[in-house]
Amino acid sequence: MKTNFPQMDLQVMNSLRKLTAVAILLIPSCLAGISPIYAEQPNIVIVMTDDQGFPEISAHGNPVLQTPNLDSLHEMSLRLNDFHVAPMCAPTRGQLLTGLDAARNGCINVSSGRGLLRPEVPTIANIFKESGYATGVFGKWHLGANYPYRPEDRGFDRTVWFPSSHIGSVPDTWGNDYFDDTYVSNGKPTRFQGYCTDVFFDEAMSFMKSSEKSGKPFLAYIATNTPHGPLTPKTDDLAALQTVLKSPAFKNMNPKLKEQLAKYLGMVRNIDTNMGRLLQFLEKESLRANTIVVFLTDNGSTHGPRYFNAGMRGGKTQLWDGGHRVPCFISWPNGNLSSNRNINGLTQVQDLLPTLINLCEINTTAQFSGINLAPILRGKSTVPDDRTLIINYSRMPNFVNYPTPFAQSIMRRDHAAVLWKRWRLLEDRELYNLETDPLQKTNVIEQHPEVVDKMRGELYRWWDEVGPTANEPQRIIIGSEYENPSRLTACDWLDVFVDQQRQVRVGQQKSGYWLLEVAQDGDYEFELRRWPKDANSPINEAMSDGTGKALPISSASFYLSNHQHLKISEKRSYGFEGLTKPVKPGDKAIVFNAKLKKGPIALHTWFRGEDTILSAYYVYVRRK
Repeated sequence: MKTNFPQMDLQVMNSLRKLTAVAILLIPSCLAGISPIYAEQPNIVIVMTDDQGFPEISAHGNPVLQTPNLDSLHEMSLRLNDFHVAPMCAPTRGQLLTGLDAARNGCINVSSGRGLLRPEVPTIANIFKESGYATGVFGKWHLGANYPYRPEDRGFDRTVWFPSSHIGSVPDTWGNDYFDDTYVSNGKPTRFQGYCTDVFFDEAMSFMKSSEKSGKPFLAYIATNTPHGPLTPKTDDLAALQTVLKSPAFKNMNPKLKEQLAKYLGMVRNIDTNMGRLLQFLEKESLRANTIVVFLTDNGSTHGPRYFNAGMRGGKTQLWDGGHRVPCFISWPNGNLSSNRNINGLTQVQDLLPTLINLCEINTTAQFSGINLAPILRGKSTVPDDRTLIINYSRMPNFVNYPTPFAQSIMRRDHAAVLWKRWRLLEDRELYNLETDPLQKTNVIEQHPEVVDKMRGELYRWWDEVGPTANEPQRIIIGSEYENPSRLTACDWLDVFVDQQRQVRVGQQKSGYWLLEVAQDGDYEFELRRWPKDANSPINEAMSDGTGKALPISSASFYLSNHQHLKISEKRSYGFEGLTKPVKPGDKAIVFNAKLKKGPIALHTWFRGEDTILSAYYVYVRRK
């Protein structure tokens, strides 16, 4: 496939050479020579919900929630019954969009500078756009808020999105609260009326309708932020679940859990309503028959282990099956697929892109770590019985207040889960047999050395391939024609976790730095802030609305690490405008200026005061 990414002209990622040296499964030549079956290419709608696990569907036995529309889709779909993702959201999203393991595509964490897709890796939108599809994304992105990582940089024509883990994250528009929020619409902050999930489905359906009128097939990716926290349902959905939970059947349930479940499951109820609206829309517009609908969730349940976990152990961020086994429904009425049924055998989110490419008869030279499931969906073969899956991701550095080379966010070989048949090897130290121990309570690693040797061998071979580049951080580009100015946030500090606006409100004393790439030589302005511009508050005060915590900040410091390669004479003439400046009462920003050359840099900032030291949570960078 010929790629036309503007960021490649900037020669940002020298890791391309390393990545292409890694052995990655190439989609077999069966993509070529497929005889055309259909007069027109199918449309694709992918719906991925956030923190809804396998248990949160009534067809899966949920004792509290009714999901009639998801149940209907379940009945009309092929269901991947042993389908796995990453145990947390951003790595799953990266794997969905690229068909590559997180260790290969660069997005190994949810933040901490390790949630960015390698710019040189084509996404599903790049591939389908080059094949004539209109492409749109609606909802949560979580793969980078700056160039070259935004959805508009990665092949999506129509974009309505928010950047990070949830509405109310550090890179999000300040004050978004699920209702009448501001999202990025085709590159511009735009306020939308209504509840977040309703807006994303509305915008997606509008995109589908306009694409159909233009004569183009469409790829619509709807990524809800619900039911991720903060738990903010609509009033009618909350009331419906509160009524259910008043039933005598739940009289022994913890009242606090009832309160949380009413909110959490109320958000899922709204998702179900929107799935019904979507399916009705496709029928009304005569699109349903030739539209592939895929429904999945991004990781295990956040609440399932506390009330109903569909016979599994574990939840989000955990390596037990409850952390990464999720629903995946695939429906295409005119697709010559086999009858609706459960498909057993190990499958994973990386399989969806190569499968969709095959179903849509698209030719590409892109490489994937997933396999093509199309013959299985058509009933011509089964999932390979001997297949091994490896699940790995970097952990959140919750206990780190400053960068360290030994942070939890470094991906390690012995942090992986290896899945083979019904065996699970976790962190290279625990072995479970789901045939006899579905709740994974008994570690039998000592009793089955031959099984351990086989699974460990697969793990070591995989790590030999991905390990050399798995922890290569990606750099945000500043000063390019595609984004100038740029707003940097603490979410992208390397190996330090600050991703929630509440962390900014209370003034968590953490320090970090950004890895950047200067797009071109020039004079640059760096504006250091504790509060974002849209909060419009002084650095050392609480917010103007009285919320947040005032901090006794009296100075701001600024350091760029790129000058170590310059000659002494160059350093003297290169120049900065003050490396430390006072912060006076009422100052909302402290500005530093520097003349920069094209190339990689690291940006360090500090706010200091009595018993206070932290980095600027927000920095606005502008090439003059």
